[in-house]
Amino acid sequence: MCGILAVLGSSDDSQAKRVRVLELSRRQFRFPFFLICFSFSCVCFSFFITNFVLKHRGPDWSGIHQYGNSFLAHQRLAIIDPTSGDQPLFNEDKSIAVTVNGEIYNHEELRKSMPNHRFRTGSDCDVIAHLYEEHGENFVDMLDGIFSFVLLDTRDNSFIVARDAIGITSLYIGWGLDGSIWVSSEMKGLNDDCEHFECFPPGHLYSSKQGGLRRWYNPSWFSEAIPSTPYDPLVLRRAFEDAVIKRLMTDVPFGVLLSGGLDSSLVASVTARYMAGTKAAMQWGAQLHSFCVGLEGSPDLKAAREVADYLGTVHHEFTFTVQDGIDAIEDVIYHIETYDVTTIRASTPMFLMSRKIKALGVKMVISGEGADEIFGGYLYFHKAPNKEEFHQETCQKIKALHQYDCLRANKSTSAWGLEARVPFLDKEFIKVAMDIDPEWKMIKRDEGRIEKWILRRAFDDEEHPYLPKHILYRQKEQFSDGVGYSWIDGLKAHASDHVTDRMMLNARHIFPHNTPITKEAYYYRMIFERCFPQNAAKLTVPGGASVACSTANAVKWDASWSNNLDPSGRAALGVHTAAYEPQAPASLTVGKIPSTNKVPKILGVSSPGLTIQS
Repeated sequence: MCGILAVLGSSDDSQAKRVRVLELSRRQFRFPFFLICFSFSCVCFSFFITNFVLKHRGPDWSGIHQYGNSFLAHQRLAIIDPTSGDQPLFNEDKSIAVTVNGEIYNHEELRKSMPNHRFRTGSDCDVIAHLYEEHGENFVDMLDGIFSFVLLDTRDNSFIVARDAIGITSLYIGWGLDGSIWVSSEMKGLNDDCEHFECFPPGHLYSSKQGGLRRWYNPSWFSEAIPSTPYDPLVLRRAFEDAVIKRLMTDVPFGVLLSGGLDSSLVASVTARYMAGTKAAMQWGAQLHSFCVGLEGSPDLKAAREVADYLGTVHHEFTFTVQDGIDAIEDVIYHIETYDVTTIRASTPMFLMSRKIKALGVKMVISGEGADEIFGGYLYFHKAPNKEEFHQETCQKIKALHQYDCLRANKSTSAWGLEARVPFLDKEFIKVAMDIDPEWKMIKRDEGRIEKWILRRAFDDEEHPYLPKHILYRQKEQFSDGVGYSWIDGLKAHASDHVTDRMMLNARHIFPHNTPITKEAYYYRMIFERCFPQNAAKLTVPGGASVACSTANAVKWDASWSNNLDPSGRAALGVHTAAYEPQAPASLTVGKIPSTNKVPKILGVSSPGLTIQS
């Protein structure tokens, strides 16, 4: 993933401002020494961390374009046309400039549809300026891919900003006191110079001519009306295969993230099946590389190894310790820009793995995010009372993905200059899957239908099997659980060592917005507010009750869940095979959380010592 930063309508068009914008897009932040004292203890955090604001997202090239009082900056991660696709990009006479973070999978067809245009580069994103010339602001729905972009039309000094349908790419918008509008891939690019900033909503376009936002992505499922299309396993299978195939478009080495669960295993299986004969295979070899991370002996490592052996991939296995993960928490929160508990739990192993993947020379990976939201794969869906509520919950989960799994997949990987592609969130595949009558998605254990049954059934091919049966029908395991149950237990124990009962009693006064209700949440919130002290920053993070990653509405599906609010799949009492023991009401559980992992009380910052096995 690349990084973009735009300043539009600044009151300052000087060379100094240009230097400032370029500096913001690639300069280093230094965190100072912190001393935090409480009446009952003294905890000292002494660290000196150096991070690039956006340059980590695009280490291959830096570019900037200025027109009057508007600036477009770009940090490039070169995946398509590495030699000539540097940005910002332009139309023929350079009257239209665009800075883009994304991949346009149908760029070749779009080029053919504009035979009278001359393209300057082979970049997939080069089509955007020309589409705007041809169709005006209404071209965005023609793009098949993931993207965030700012387009500046110098003919009338207007601009548009757009973000992809689901929010796979990250984007923020801010406002300066001088009337300027700022746009950035990460809020780190805005928090010094904007009076206010917020998440740019997925599937939306901002037009300076219209003076506001409008939604360009308007699928039928967005209304949450109940669909009635019968389930056809072959239609669903083909739609997913098409989504994977189009994501094999690359001019650089790539691989797949493989946890051994259903979703990532299907991604790996389809990729391996269709990779031969592609341009990528001709350039980099026909044998697929797969990557997995986990604590020693974790469920994911075992399952991923088995799938890799079955598919014949070149498998790379990374192990980490609980302490490695704890040491990385500060960096993880800084990069992913959230204090959401489940996102941090899952982002940390992904962050550690991404660093090692990039060190192996890989720049792009294909991953399995999105299937659980589309098909009701989380274990709490076992308690959905009817198909109407089941479908409405999936719709709401998809709409919120940009705040959770998309944010994790995008920022955990881009922190190390690695791009993640997610075929389950392909626009056409979502349409096919969300048009299916949700009665087919309902979990009916007495009929042998477990979570995501229709997806499993679509790839249950006896003649040409995609996966071993026990992998195809493996119970859902959330990523933060699958890397090893002691990972979450260790995080809770560490947070309990740093957050006291007295702190929890005052939590609603210290953090009145999204008040943390557990010591783990309080611990992450302290780190987040040190990194991002602006009030606007905390408002970008969602809140509300959740069990096993549910929305607040779904907590009502089982009365016992309100006493066990935890995003881990093990909180789905009576469903998960390794579920937590039932607990007392949350308001009473303010003591330490027991754990077999002894964690040091002082948080150190070090390079995580992952073990690599290939």
